[in-house]
Amino acid sequence: MAEKTGKSAFDKPKVELHVHLDGAIRIKTIVEVAKRRGITLPQSSENEMRDLCIVHEPTTLTEFLGKFKNFMHVIAGDREAIKRIAYEFVETKAKEGVIYAEARYSPQLLANKGLDPLPWDQKPGDITPDDVVDLVNQGFKEGEKAFKTKVRSILCCLRHMPNWSMDVVELCKKYRNDGVVAIDLAGDESLNCEAYPGHKRAFEEAVRSEVHRTVHAGEVGPASVVREAVEVLKAERIGHGYHTLEDLTLYKQLLQQNMHFEMCPVSSRLTGACDPDFTKHPLIKFKNDKANYSLNTDDPTIFNSTLNSDYKVAKKYMHFTEEEFKRLNINAAKSCFLPAKEKDELLKQLYKAYGIEQHSTSF
Repeated sequence: MAEKTGKSAFDKPKVELHVHLDGAIRIKTIVEVAKRRGITLPQSSENEMRDLCIVHEPTTLTEFLGKFKNFMHVIAGDREAIKRIAYEFVETKAKEGVIYAEARYSPQLLANKGLDPLPWDQKPGDITPDDVVDLVNQGFKEGEKAFKTKVRSILCCLRHMPNWSMDVVELCKKYRNDGVVAIDLAGDESLNCEAYPGHKRAFEEAVRSEVHRTVHAGEVGPASVVREAVEVLKAERIGHGYHTLEDLTLYKQLLQQNMHFEMCPVSSRLTGACDPDFTKHPLIKFKNDKANYSLNTDDPTIFNSTLNSDYKVAKKYMHFTEEEFKRLNINAAKSCFLPAKEKDELLKQLYKAYGIEQHSTSF
């Protein structure tokens, strides 16, 4: 969905909790890094690469994921590029009015451990997943210093790679006081944790070690995947969660528990996760029921979007008001994975910017 110029749908400070670092890379950066590394891209110009990487119309999640094959190999395994995309991510979010974001990624994929066979004539380098986390942290710290927007990392386990999951949780533990705030599980929702117990063990370790947990569930998969995320993996937040509404008992239970749902409207239309008619989007019910949720971009490179795209959609097609935008951002701040003191500071920033008494019962 191409971002149109014009006034922002919500021009006050925002919080974003569901955005993939490797799905938020500038096309210009991909072209420049490819040139530096001597990698031949599928298309030579920036505009042609952008067109190749974008999902223009509603498609399938599989086709959407295939877009990453056009550029991931350019960034993966390259120290300079990894630090650069982290730094540029902070700059982009600052321009979008985001004061706090949690960006997620797979350390193994960015270390080039999962790209096999490699899509160009080059062997994997010596970079490790640990190196990746350190480089991303450096980029975020330098970006925060330059642009005054705070970004923290969520490290992703991948459903089809259960052997990586324990390594991911160990990285979360190692860097818990240095930029990493949570663990995530992403990928094909048909691969459940009964068949892939490596994820269950990793999330059990996360619970024991008090590592925060979010899980992609109910995006294209059924409500049963959401139930598994909550009951088996002990998720504190749900990534997407649209199909939770197929099980109203579960939905009501999660409403009572104040479960946070990381909603991505533009993404959900273009991946085929939801009806392409925004006026029929599950988010409308979540809004009407005063659920705890946030608005997020997911993969803005692939969707040719900004956070404002999702806010515009919510305002135009789902009748979101200024008050609802304030409410959802305060809920996002309350549901973020920052330590208590930093979370309180973030909330104070929002209350002040929104002109709300901090203990107002409205929020």
